Amino acid sequence: MEGDSGRDRLEFTEYGAGDAWVVLVHGQFMGRRMHAPLARRLAAEGLHVVTLDLLGHGRSDRPADPLVYSVAAFAEQVLALLDHLGAAQAIVGGTSIGANVALETAVLAPERVRGLICEMPVLDNAVEAGILTFAPVLLAARFLPFTVTAARRLTRPVPRGIVPFWAGIALDSFDQRADALAAMVHGLLFGRLAPSSKDRRRITVPALVVGHPADPVHPAADAAMLAEELPRSTFVQARSILEWRVAPERLDRAAVGFALGCWRTTGRRRRTGA
Repeated sequence: MEGDSGRDRLEFTEYGAGDAWVVLVHGQFMGRRMHAPLARRLAAEGLHVVTLDLLGHGRSDRPADPLVYSVAAFAEQVLALLDHLGAAQAIVGGTSIGANVALETAVLAPERVRGLICEMPVLDNAVEAGILTFAPVLLAARFLPFTVTAARRLTRPVPRGIVPFWAGIALDSFDQRADALAAMVHGLLFGRLAPSSKDRRRITVPALVVGHPADPVHPAADAAMLAEELPRSTFVQARSILEWRVAPERLDRAAVGFALGCWRTTGRRRRTGA
């Protein structure tokens, strides 16, 4: 799929078929493969699921221009994907920055979004931890690019088929080019990271919000705050940051039930946890 400029190549994977669309957006530095298990589970229930590599991630193009990287630009890529697929509406879900992208998509084009799945969004309470986490990455990529190159050369030859799935996803996150990595982190750190609270309160579609305890980069307070802001949200607290990765059945059931409900009906206001 080509971006709006006609220059940027974006890759995606489809699971299932039909008109009940779900788009899943990965977290920072990761790629679409991280959502393959959830995509397969949703597709098994009759949903048409698409996982997308955002610009600068996975197998999509990786330009070295910070101006092309922002949460708003990522949301525009989700909308371009829907146009490419001929999908009038979709549930948009994401993890970490991907959750922010889902929110931004609902703000930019509310008529295109059927529902939201937001796992560990990065909002007001994550600012300090985000700077402490990603500023060193930016500095290393900009001024010590050999460190990024070395990490890539060490991890890329490891066959993903011989390591556990999530270990492979972690290895994939080291497959970076220093110039593109610096541009991406720069663009995200100095741009709008998420819609404002005022904008978030105007999102009227059903939303499933998943928060994690004891996660400083994705504070549970951010997820709880988002669930309070969204007028038609369901809040689910994960048992740990690893639950959806290593023991996904409970959260998969929540996601499946939510997605099927969005496509069966517009739904009523929901505020209960699971």
